[in-house]
Amino acid sequence: MKYLFDYLLAITLNGFSYYIASFFLDNELAFWQALLIGFSVVTLGALTEAAGSPMWLIVLVPFPVGMFLLYTFLDETLAHWFLTYGITLAIYTVIHIPMSYFFKFHSLIPAWKLKKA
Repeated sequence: MKYLFDYLLAITLNGFSYYIASFFLDNELAFWQALLIGFSVVTLGALTEAAGSPMWLIVLVPFPVGMFLLYTFLDETLAHWFLTYGITLAIYTVIHIPMSYFFKFHSLIPAWKLKKA
């Protein structure tokens, strides 16, 4: 049950970071689109982990999917997409820091554990 909760929380926080970045730049990414990106990225990361892949691959594999879906949903210029994605990663990192440090929740950036479990 804890894994399911962590999985859903990771999807929500990941989607939230895409949505907030889009909101800051007035890109009008729909919340369902942000959640779909979050679902895709987290699920791909979980499947990569379940396959027994090394940590660097678990972190790396979801990136192209998130980038492609964001570009598809935004329907903006490449520069605008890149800025949105950069802000998304910054928000994602800022969310990860308290979640990892205070709550020992490492599903957002699995290779970057700020506090030993």
